[in-house]
Amino acid sequence: MEPIRLAFAIRTYDIDYAGIVSNITYIRWLEDLRLELLERAYPLGRLVADGLGPVLLETRIVYRDALTLFDRPEGRMRVETVERVRWVVAAEFTTGDGGRIHATARQTGIFVHLATRRPAPVPEELRALFAGRQGKPEE
Repeated sequence: MEPIRLAFAIRTYDIDYAGIVSNITYIRWLEDLRLELLERAYPLGRLVADGLGPVLLETRIVYRDALTLFDRPEGRMRVETVERVRWVVAAEFTTGDGGRIHATARQTGIFVHLATRRPAPVPEELRALFAGRQGKPEE
């Protein structure tokens, strides 16, 4: 599976008191990217119907260069690793043809059985799909 790519429009409510994109906006964008990745691989509706739900354990973001109101960032996300129970995705937010990197992120998660809230193995279908696709973001 190719990395997920989404373009984001910065709204006035995304800007903090310093005139730059707020940290919470990046969290929302990561959620948009991750849900799009799931939609293409194992849609959330089907996941829930199968009694499973994705849960985040950790989010790490490195902010490199501030985004402001009139920037037009693109987010890219790829699967970095898939283990028996854990999965890790990596993302970056860039602008311009040169791909200036504004932030990078990694998220670690698991799937849980919705009925028990206990960890579940990564669905075999996802593991098989992502097994040969782990690595660097698309250039």
